[in-house]
Amino acid sequence: MIKIIINEHALGHIQSFEMSGHADFAEKGKDLVCAGASAVSFGAVNAITALTGVTPKITQGSKGGYLKVVFPDDAENNHDIQLIVKAMVVSLQTIELDYGKYIKIILKK
Repeated sequence: MIKIIINEHALGHIQSFEMSGHADFAEKGKDLVCAGASAVSFGAVNAITALTGVTPKITQGSKGGYLKVVFPDDAENNHDIQLIVKAMVVSLQTIELDYGKYIKIILKK
């Protein structure tokens, strides 16, 4: 199962997210849950960098199955960063609705 922990600041800003595990929906290379979650998360991080000029702190596992992204608190364009990352969360929640056996999102405040 893919577990996604979203860390929210008390004011509602997302400070970071961490994805770990494998969906095990299908064999490697054919796992649409894994592909969807990866595309949404990496696409959001790439959009943040490309559209805001801010590069978040990124940690990845050497063999896949792990991604942690931390957003700067003091970024000048924090509103844009938050909009992109919250859109990412909505997309991941949509995947979770249909494939909840393979992906779990946990919001931590």
